[in-house]
Amino acid sequence: MTSPFQLAACAEMLWRSKPIDWRCSKLKDMGFAVGLWNWPEHDLKALEKTGASFSIMNGYLRGRLTDDEGAAELLKTARETAQVGKRLGVARLNLHGTGLGDRGLPVTPVEVVTGAMWLKARDTLMRVTEMAEQEGVTFTLENLNLPLDHPGVPFGRAEDTLALVSAINHPRLRLNLDLYHAQIGEGNLIELCKRCLPWIGEIQVADVPGRCEPGTGEINYAGVARALAAMGYRGPVGMEAFAKGDEEKALEAFRAAFTL
Repeated sequence: MTSPFQLAACAEMLWRSKPIDWRCSKLKDMGFAVGLWNWPEHDLKALEKTGASFSIMNGYLRGRLTDDEGAAELLKTARETAQVGKRLGVARLNLHGTGLGDRGLPVTPVEVVTGAMWLKARDTLMRVTEMAEQEGVTFTLENLNLPLDHPGVPFGRAEDTLALVSAINHPRLRLNLDLYHAQIGEGNLIELCKRCLPWIGEIQVADVPGRCEPGTGEINYAGVARALAAMGYRGPVGMEAFAKGDEEKALEAFRAAFTL
C-alpha cells in the first residue's frame, strides 16, 4: 500500500532542538518533502546541501492585503522571497491576510473586514499573481483559525480564502487548505475539501485539540484521506503539527493515515 498523495512535514515543528538542516535531511531520509516557515532565520547554503524537496515556505516577510502601504510591503517582500524560493526549489510560497508576529498573532489585527478591504485584498492578490507569473513561482493563500490561534487575522476562514482565490482563478495562486484551522473554525472538512478542490495547491493537517499528528485528536484523517482520493486529489499533504511523543512515530502515524 502506498500513499496517493505527496507527503510533506513542517521541519520547524519537529526535533526542535536540532539544527534545521539536520531536520530537513531527516525528513528527506524518511521519504517526506519539507515545509519551512520564514527563510531569513536559516542558513540557505546548508538547506541547499540537504538535497531535500521543499514543498512550501512562507512567501513574504511583512505586509498585508488590505491597504496600500501593507500591500506594497507584502509585494516587495514576496518578490524577495520568490528569489529564495527559486534558489531552494520551493514548490509553493505561502501568504496570509496579514503578517503574523509573536505566537502567530497578527501584526495589524482587524476586527471588521469591510467591503473596501475585500476589494483591496483582491487587487493585492492579483498583483501578486502577476508577479508570480513573471517569476515563474506559485503562491498559496492559507486559512487560519480565529477562535484559538490567530484572532484578528482578516480573511482567516477557509470560506474567505476560497472566495478570494476562486475570484482570481489563476494557476499561480492556489489555496493552502489547512484542515487543523478549518476544524476549529468551520468543521465539515470533507465537504469543505470538495468545494475547494479546483483551487487547492496544498493541504495541511494536524489533529484537534493539541495540533499534534493524526490520531491524537478528534479528526478522522483516514476518512478524510479516502474522501480526498475518491474526489481525485493527488497533490501534496503536509503535516504542520507537533509530535505528541516521538517524532518518527508521529510521522509514521501521519503516513499511515494518508496511505490507502
